[in-house]
Amino acid sequence: GEGQFPANAGLRPVALALLEPISNKYCPYLLSHADLWALAANVAIRVMGGPDIPTRFGRIDASSPAEGVQSAAGRLPEGDKGAAHLREIFHPKGFDDKAIVALSGAHTVGRCHPERSGFEGAWTEEPLKFDNSYFVDLLQKTFKPHASARGCPQFIHPQSGTTMLPSDMALVSDPAFRQHVERYARDRGAFFNDFTEAWTKMQESGCLNLRELC
Repeated sequence: GEGQFPANAGLRPVALALLEPISNKYCPYLLSHADLWALAANVAIRVMGGPDIPTRFGRIDASSPAEGVQSAAGRLPEGDKGAAHLREIFHPKGFDDKAIVALSGAHTVGRCHPERSGFEGAWTEEPLKFDNSYFVDLLQKTFKPHASARGCPQFIHPQSGTTMLPSDMALVSDPAFRQHVERYARDRGAFFNDFTEAWTKMQESGCLNLRELC
């Protein structure tokens, strides 16, 4: 199933393992696993200082891997690709350039793990804080070409050790993307608003009859 795709390498051993005590107690009797994952993501964003994103419920779990997505092709962008690839992945799903940049802002938290993606390092100096520092760093820091321990091309800021992937650097080299980077670097509220809109759209894509919890 989709959980086995390389892009989701950290999902099962880390995120789902942490949620297992809750899912064992409440899923699927009170809510679906998919609803729990969406809720957990939104709560984590808020706890780390990000926007308060509403969660709607009613997603239906697949009953077997055969009912899920069978191919990773076109699902998520690849970190070693550029602007054209980002648009190729997101535009057919209804996400415009602004949404692509806003969703990329999720890289303000977390880090790359070489055993999962081949890339390594954190994007920002406070990888557990959800803010607009990712965009500030893209504009203010000078990143130099670097190869991860596994040979993946990326960029590093020597002074802080933070990293950017080729897909991140595309946001500042492409003029249409860069205008949004500049706006989000100036205005955290604008980033939060646009991220909430795009993130909610992505979470609810393909889901019918979702409802707010009463």
